[in-house]
Order: sequence, then structure tokens, then C-alpha cells
Amino acid sequence: MHRYSLHDPAVLAVFEWAAENRRAVFVHCGVLSVGIRGKLGLESRFDMRFSNPIDLHALALQFSKVPVVIPHFGAGYFREALMLADLCPNVYLDTSSSNSWMRYQESHLDLRHVFRRTLDVVGPRRLLFGTDSSLFPWGWKRQVFDDQSTALYELGVSHADAKLIFGENLLRILAH
Repeated sequence: MHRYSLHDPAVLAVFEWAAENRRAVFVHCGVLSVGIRGKLGLESRFDMRFSNPIDLHALALQFSKVPVVIPHFGAGYFREALMLADLCPNVYLDTSSSNSWMRYQESHLDLRHVFRRTLDVVGPRRLLFGTDSSLFPWGWKRQVFDDQSTALYELGVSHADAKLIFGENLLRILAH
């Protein structure tokens, strides 16, 4: 969105600040569309060259105490987000959005499959529930919550693990 690489010195400064101040860093990777821009007739020219989660690898390793949150399961870079999270225990994936990025993946991929693969790689302690509800008119979408909780229930995720995903993990990161 901002047209700079994660290798830019300005990004290093953000991670240094986060480390000094015990903060998490939220990094949007993958496909980015800002719905309000479309509604206002504004173009969304986001350069995909700067959206691969793999580009976070060196920073996540260097700043291993800084929690790094990647929303939307990597928003189309699901495989890459999983690889990064597998190699860097400070990387968290968030579940927010309609997850329309799945249309770019193999045809058998559905929300349940995404949760299963994510839980297999990162476990329930590094998965954060999100609805992507920060922008009007999107607002709280009960259906997003229902779809995600149903997928987790169908996978047999325990009540304790569901509590981690639906809030406790985020509280732990914020208390970091």
C-alpha cells in the first residue's frame, strides 16, 4: 500500500521501536483491497511486489521478542505465511476478513481446510480471531464469527483452544 519494501530502513526503525517499547507489529501482506476506496471511486493501486510475508523472515528472526501479526492468513500468500510462521515462533496469523483470497488457491481450499493447516503449523496459541470490522460500513459481521467458529467446531477444536483463538492470544500479545 505504501510502496516500500519490508527491507527498507524505515521498517527496521519500526521494529526497533516495537522492541524497545514492547509492542507488536501488524504487517498486512498479500492482496489488499480497500472497499471504501471503491465506493468513493478511488483507485487502489497497491504494488504486489511488497506484499510477500517471506520478506518478513529476517526481521522476525532479528526481533524474535516482537510479536508480528499477519492478517487474513496472509491474504493470498497462505503458503508463505505458514512457512514464515513455522520458522519464526513470534509470527501470529489472524483470521480476519471474508477470506475472499481463497479464490486464488487450489479449488479444494475452504475455511475449514485453512484452519486445519494453520493449526497444524502454528497451533492454537499463534492464531488470532478477527472479523476485519474496523471500517464502516463493514462493521461487526456476525456471519464471519459464525463461519469461523463453525469451522473450528467441525474440526474438533477444544473449548480451551477456542478461547485462545477468540481472545486470550491477543490479550497475551497486548500484555507483552
